[in-house]
Amino acid sequence: MTEARAARGKLGMWLFLLTEIMLFGGLFLLYLGYRVRYSVDFREASLDLNRLYGTFNTAILLTSSLFVALSVLAAEHGRRRSSELLLGAAILFGLGFLGVKSVEWTEKFRHGLYPSSAVLLQLGPGQTLYFGLYFVMTGLHALHVIGGGTLLAVVLVRMHRGRLGPSGIGLLDNSGLYWHLVDLIWIFLFPLFYLIH
Repeated sequence: MTEARAARGKLGMWLFLLTEIMLFGGLFLLYLGYRVRYSVDFREASLDLNRLYGTFNTAILLTSSLFVALSVLAAEHGRRRSSELLLGAAILFGLGFLGVKSVEWTEKFRHGLYPSSAVLLQLGPGQTLYFGLYFVMTGLHALHVIGGGTLLAVVLVRMHRGRLGPSGIGLLDNSGLYWHLVDLIWIFLFPLFYLIH
């Protein structure tokens, strides 16, 4: 019964992840279509993004994903305390990602580069679309980081209280899958907005 329940949980998580991939896949296709149409404007707009922030956030999320994978491994080997510490570190790194992103967004707002701003509207339709997509896609991703971090925190609390027994490792594993998807989405966002000029 427990194995069947775990299998259903895993299948449900994979189906949910598929819907997330479809959502971001549609946004990536929209981005690529506009990038072809407004290639010069997109190139100029991308120069306003700070590669250092994007690179740092990439390192943060990849490290966080490593911590989640190690947490699952530790839990599978019965090392609950190690698993908790690693999961806590992953959550802290997720918060670090959001902190860097908020600094970056604050700079964009300070320079008037936000949707419907007078500064942005003077730059033309291509750059307006670029920053519109930037805010929508990175904002949606940030919401997923918040959701994933919250899910990991719930698992951490349950684990710390001793309510995550052997069958609960599936919950940790599924939460880890979601966190890895959040990281994977960023792996696509990073080059699209920060590296391709």
